Amino acid sequence: MANWLAFTRAHCAVYRGTRGLIGGNLIGIRMLLLTTRGRKSGQLRTLPLAYVEFRGELVVVASNGGAEKPPAWWLNLQESATAEVQVGGERFDVRWEPVPDSERMEYWRRLQASNPAYRTYRVRTDREIPIVRLIRCVPATDAPGWSTRPLVAAG
Repeated sequence: MANWLAFTRAHCAVYRGTRGLIGGNLIGIRMLLLTTRGRKSGQLRTLPLAYVEFRGELVVVASNGGAEKPPAWWLNLQESATAEVQVGGERFDVRWEPVPDSERMEYWRRLQASNPAYRTYRVRTDREIPIVRLIRCVPATDAPGWSTRPLVAAG
């Protein structure tokens, strides 16, 4: 567990420091950084997640490698209406929603095409693995000068 945590922290730092040039694509799998607020600690938690773009939205999977327990980021996300995402050099707030049941198979096909490991994850667990759309929040105003947050290299 300590090695995985160290890898995750290093991945996030390199991703942020290079604006996704390093760490934004791992063996052909596109990665984003998701920041949620810990539901127990209240602290901000950032981790890299594989994603696909589909229908103009970012799509992530709360697979936890096919474990019976969902990933902590999914539990944290469910306690908040929004989160922060970094894709490449851009950071922005997102709202989230699960993919409707009627669309799950279409999304699974797209996800499995981008990351074949998802096939394995689906058969490892009896729980329904959430497929989550991350939808960019539109600013409250269209006032000139609004832009995404500036990026600061992780330290």
